[in-house]
Amino acid sequence: MPNRTFIPKTGDLEKKWYVIDAKGQILGRMATRIATLLMGKHKPTYTPYQDGGDYVIVINAKEVQVSGNKAKDKIYKHYTGYPSGLKQYNYETLMERKPEEIIERAVERMLPKNRLGSKLIKHLHVYAGDAHHQQAQKPVPLTV
Repeated sequence: MPNRTFIPKTGDLEKKWYVIDAKGQILGRMATRIATLLMGKHKPTYTPYQDGGDYVIVINAKEVQVSGNKAKDKIYKHYTGYPSGLKQYNYETLMERKPEEIIERAVERMLPKNRLGSKLIKHLHVYAGDAHHQQAQKPVPLTV
């Protein structure tokens, strides 16, 4: 009988919970590691079309760092849907208002742009402080 590729069933996949402390971490390097965990690329059972990734909790989002002049130069844009509704914020302004959104946007843009990516981003939980609400899942601390 020829060798066949093993494809795991959705129910057979184990999902773990990880906690990442963003204090002093570089935004892009941390976001790539988080995206890899959410997609499940670190597992030998990785399949591009299945949700085989893990859950990730990020704490201390307000203390993430960027290199160079990005704190002043990096611009975040979104469109409200109304005429002349383009809104722009630089990194420093958005960090004061919503530090969680910076990490969420960075990770979301590294995930697949399809229904699976929309499902995977829901497995990311970001908190500005060091407290989170997922103690019942017994998350494992992970250093990036």
